[in-house]
Amino acid sequence: MPAAAGGFAGREAELAALDALLRPPPAPSRPPDAPPGVADRTRSPAIAVIAGTAGVGKTTLAVHWARRVAGRFPDGQLYVDLRGYDPSRQAVRPAEAIGEFLAALRVPPHQIPDGPAAQAGLYRSLLAGRRMLVLLDNARDAAQVAPLLPGASGCLVVVTSRDHLAGLVVTYGAHPLTLDLLPAVDAERLLAARLGRDRIAAEPAAVEEIVRRCAGLPLALAIVAARAAIHPAHPLGALAGELRDGLGALGRAVDVRAIFSWSYETLADETARTFRLVAGLHPGPGCTIDAAASLAGVPVSRVRAALAELTRANLLTEHAPGRYSCHDLLRAYALELCQARDADRDAARHRVVDHYVHSACAAAAYLHGHFETVALPAPRPGVRVTGFAGADEAMAWLAEERPALLAALDLAAGLGLDRHVCRLAAALFVFLHRRGRWQERAETQRAAVAAARRLGDPVEEARARRDLAAALADLGRFDDAHHHLDAALEQDAPSGRAWTHYIRTLVYGLQGREADALEAARRAHDLFDRLGEEVGQAIALTDLGWYHGRLGNHGQALDLCEQALVRHQKLGNRPYEAHTWSCLADTRLRSGDPAGAVPCYRQALEVFRELHDPYAEASTLAHLGACHHLAGDHASAGEHWTHARALLRGLDPSTADQIHAQLRTIDTSAADAFRGRR
Repeated sequence: MPAAAGGFAGREAELAALDALLRPPPAPSRPPDAPPGVADRTRSPAIAVIAGTAGVGKTTLAVHWARRVAGRFPDGQLYVDLRGYDPSRQAVRPAEAIGEFLAALRVPPHQIPDGPAAQAGLYRSLLAGRRMLVLLDNARDAAQVAPLLPGASGCLVVVTSRDHLAGLVVTYGAHPLTLDLLPAVDAERLLAARLGRDRIAAEPAAVEEIVRRCAGLPLALAIVAARAAIHPAHPLGALAGELRDGLGALGRAVDVRAIFSWSYETLADETARTFRLVAGLHPGPGCTIDAAASLAGVPVSRVRAALAELTRANLLTEHAPGRYSCHDLLRAYALELCQARDADRDAARHRVVDHYVHSACAAAAYLHGHFETVALPAPRPGVRVTGFAGADEAMAWLAEERPALLAALDLAAGLGLDRHVCRLAAALFVFLHRRGRWQERAETQRAAVAAARRLGDPVEEARARRDLAAALADLGRFDDAHHHLDAALEQDAPSGRAWTHYIRTLVYGLQGREADALEAARRAHDLFDRLGEEVGQAIALTDLGWYHGRLGNHGQALDLCEQALVRHQKLGNRPYEAHTWSCLADTRLRSGDPAGAVPCYRQALEVFRELHDPYAEASTLAHLGACHHLAGDHASAGEHWTHARALLRGLDPSTADQIHAQLRTIDTSAADAFRGRR
């Protein structure tokens, strides 16, 4: 759930109506011969629809209540902003929201079925029997909401929308709740919560006029309160006078844009421009300082001051340190202003795309030793590129900015910046894989293939098809993966064809076709060798050794991996050095030499820790434990496995299953002991 808004006031009747949904409904009649529990399983979930005009406080009410009753839902809460009325971004598709929910429910990517209907079915199955609170915020219509509803009782769903969503009431028995403007007494309480009771009590006539002119709209009251808080020495009577002069008699039908204008017109020119660009043009749900500086084309120090002023004025919200967002009404207002006043809108959009592409490429360079780079021209003047001190910072930034990066990719395509689409898709490739966002990884590579085709660039298209093939293979779509690899081989230059054979090795490996994987690795190595590409040669050597070992050719496997190790060390390719140490250890362990495997695993462990790769670290610890187990040192084995399981608790649940499967191919008793069965 988002953070609750400060200064909540009123809404007692609405809170009581929501509380009533927590009481169990009367049990439906059950046929005498039906087994116990049948009626419970067929009962529909409770659904509340909070409807009301823009800015009336629907989300504030829903989040306030949800946080108050969170303890009644021990299995957790799910939240999504469906962006039904966002003026500058598309509404969230139901399939996209379900994908987010499945990730939040920690479903391993390879267990997510293909197709929105199957994914929706999995989502409903996962919620069956659980007590969860689901908040679907800013829904556009009933069709957007229906696929996100749980299928049985136990869960409670709260939907907010400007529409009454009658379809949900008729079809699903949803409880409608219309949110009206705040009564005057509650509006005064809201102001008192923001400004202090003493200040409110000192000028009752001014407070009455402020409340009347804001017409009970919480968003307008919050902006006026922010203005008063910024100037604590100014009398509220003077503030009421400014409202009177700036807005005129608005009556009950308050024009919230007039309230925005009254606050906006007091801004310095540069701050006003920052508001227009950040609120109106930023593609993602939250804007960082670097992204804001790139949009405005000004130094960070200047944009930081502007953002601070906008936050004080309540025109932007700093929802996390250094990250800014605003209400969709403010986004619409800023976009209108921007279209009227900023002739350089496209230049600002180009700069923010540049920011995300260059920053993502800088982050990607930390994640893996070999990054098949696409040449990047220098960023445009005024673009701020985010820098990173290491892999941890890079991964954290990518995780936080993932929605904005995906939105920037769409923006780049809309602006015709097809080179940027290809570069950004390539930069996100490894990150999305590590985070288990395999569907998104496939979608970004499809976008890159389409962009490359628009460019008429066969080399770029082949590169994108290679990455798409790897993404599809992780999803189990092996025929489609081989189709794209075949197309890449026809289009690409010799160097690219070598990498295509390398990807083919990975696809065959996932299929369990180890002899075919060995042949693909041999083709990749031969091409890299002819081209003199040392990085590719070393990587292909590791694959040759690995698959020889898997096929039982342990002596040849050790020889090839040792050659590869020397080359990786010479080239400084630390990720593949660690992987090769692991391959050497695994081959020794499979050949019946656990004592010889231990120092290799320890070398791999040292590098994986340096690279901050927790899954690889856990896998290596588990295999070290297997070595000790086979040597009869069960105490040391238990210590390593305890440490490995602790690391795995922070990762995708499927990782423990994957490591268990790896151990079973080596020794069944060690695998069972790792699982705690012996």
